[in-house]
Amino acid sequence: MDDLWIVVWTAIFLSTIILLYRINRSKIRSSPSSSLPLGTLGWPLIGETLEFISCAYSDRPESFMERRCRMYGKVFKSHIFGSPTIVSIDAEVSKFVLQSDSKAFVPSYPKSLTELMGKSSILLINGSLQRRVHGLIGAFFKSPLLKDQIAREMENYIHISMASWRDDRPVFIQDEAKNIAFQVLVKALISLDPGEEMEFLRKQFQEFISGLMSLPVNIPGTRLYRSLEAKKKMVKLVEKIIQGRRNIKHFSSKVPGDVLDVLLNDTSKLLTDTLISDNMIDLMIPGEDSVPVLMTLAVKYLSDCPAALLQLTEENIKLKSLKDQRGETMSWSDYLSLSFTQTGFKRSHGRRGKEDVNYTCIYDKDKNGGFIKQVITETLRLGNVIIGVMRKAMKDVEIKGHRIPKGWCVFAYFRSVHLDETQYDWPYQFNPWRWQDKDISSCSFTPFGGGQRLCPGLDLARLETSIFLHHFVTQFRWMAEDDSIVNFPTVRMKRRMPVWVKRRRDHS
Repeated sequence: MDDLWIVVWTAIFLSTIILLYRINRSKIRSSPSSSLPLGTLGWPLIGETLEFISCAYSDRPESFMERRCRMYGKVFKSHIFGSPTIVSIDAEVSKFVLQSDSKAFVPSYPKSLTELMGKSSILLINGSLQRRVHGLIGAFFKSPLLKDQIAREMENYIHISMASWRDDRPVFIQDEAKNIAFQVLVKALISLDPGEEMEFLRKQFQEFISGLMSLPVNIPGTRLYRSLEAKKKMVKLVEKIIQGRRNIKHFSSKVPGDVLDVLLNDTSKLLTDTLISDNMIDLMIPGEDSVPVLMTLAVKYLSDCPAALLQLTEENIKLKSLKDQRGETMSWSDYLSLSFTQTGFKRSHGRRGKEDVNYTCIYDKDKNGGFIKQVITETLRLGNVIIGVMRKAMKDVEIKGHRIPKGWCVFAYFRSVHLDETQYDWPYQFNPWRWQDKDISSCSFTPFGGGQRLCPGLDLARLETSIFLHHFVTQFRWMAEDDSIVNFPTVRMKRRMPVWVKRRRDHS
């Protein structure tokens, strides 16, 4: 009898899945599909999500896209993360999606991430409110006053961190970069100094961020539940800081000292304390994730490319010596203005094209330009800290002959564009010199997104990485242990990038 019930319930379950799948397919077919991109929706309900994730965990995450690109072209349909999706690895199509307003596309993220961010997150809000918040934060992040503050804070935390480095044990670059970048960003956001509250915030934030790509199940004991509880504790701390500032008589700072000041001083009446506190937490993500990973990847690629490391080191040591002779300190603009005028030889390894996945380097004829900028730009292209963005179509949209139905998601996958051999010669090789003459504003280079949602902290990410690299190469020689890059759910080093350091003598 028990066996019979098992058979009955199994039949009912499978029938339900098939029914739902057919209903979904019929809805898709009910709308005009003459220009719907080619592709497949995969299995019922789960679509092609499992294969996408399997590829994402591999050494070649873009293989999921490459196989479909060969069959269907650079724009194709799929079904991932619970939604029918148009995937684009076409630079022009992706640019169109990024630059469209909320009447055409709105952000779309996995459910767990949406729950953790909250409805008032800058990542999810739309229209005039999003433009207001983004504009206020972006303008402040571009200010020379903040850049000067960031430079001083970075120098301070780097000095504290590097003072403890020894040559008889490995230094884990990823951990050190996270420790530095998080404290610098929190200072810029809410002016919190090192101490008990900073350590509390860091601990809760690590609990929070670990749930961004978790299963969307919010019950006690689950990953998502623990992350949400951690965010509540962080929000409570930020709300206490907000209340303290509002209690100050005649609170209005002509020159804001941090992002919190900027948002509290806004006169539009659009920004509630809840919106402000939620976004303070969300804006801490780059300090724990993208910025320190960018620093770590730069060290990884430089370690594998002696020519680039030598040139970067010589230029930084030369600038440091010049500043020391003049009795001057480094300004934030100094870190971004390093140039080079050397000539060299060309060296390459492997075959041209996508099959060569060894991250070797090319040394080519140099011209005047900012080499440290080129190193960071090439790290962004090859490392793909942000692999892409997802948007949801609010109406039927046609792009280059492809129709995106209303309600479908669009996945603009940056990684495949950045590694496209039709856009970049030897795309899997670390070659900073390629950026001497290449336009970084082209639609084939979008490491920070684009359009109205272009990352407001892109200048600060470059600045912080420049400062970290300057102090690292001028104070130390190092040997890197073998390590590999993990690309999902976020980019990171598998072994946290261990290196053995030796201090330089007289910057030689």
